[in-house]
Amino acid sequence: MTSVKQVKQVQVTFDCAEPERVARFWCEALGYVVPPPPEGFATWDDFDHALPPERQGSAFACVDPTGVGPRLFFQRVPEGKVVKNRLHLDVRVGTGLVGEERVAALEAECARLVALGAVRVRLLTADGYDESCLVMQDVEGNEFCLD
Repeated sequence: MTSVKQVKQVQVTFDCAEPERVARFWCEALGYVVPPPPEGFATWDDFDHALPPERQGSAFACVDPTGVGPRLFFQRVPEGKVVKNRLHLDVRVGTGLVGEERVAALEAECARLVALGAVRVRLLTADGYDESCLVMQDVEGNEFCLD
């Protein structure tokens, strides 16, 4: 008898200084939304003000409105970012595109995200094995790629 393995849901968690600010950037970047506040609270601000002072503003989340992508969770940590991420998001904006058409799509999305506070780091051009991608940083310096 074979057992069926259950697929697990994944949440991506970001350590950051300002959870709501970083979450709202990623909502705009990915088309995600802020989920409704917990039952009994009209707004997230109402919920936040009900927490002890040391917990206020300590976390925020956003979700894929289609329910397909993972939930993103942002938690406040005391230390700042000091080294390159060991894990990063690839934002897939150039899927199926090659050459100049791909680079143009990456650059257009880069310009949109820079206007939201992201930083363009560098373009990695196609090398015969990998297609071009664009390395960026979010509003707190977390690396991600436009791929």
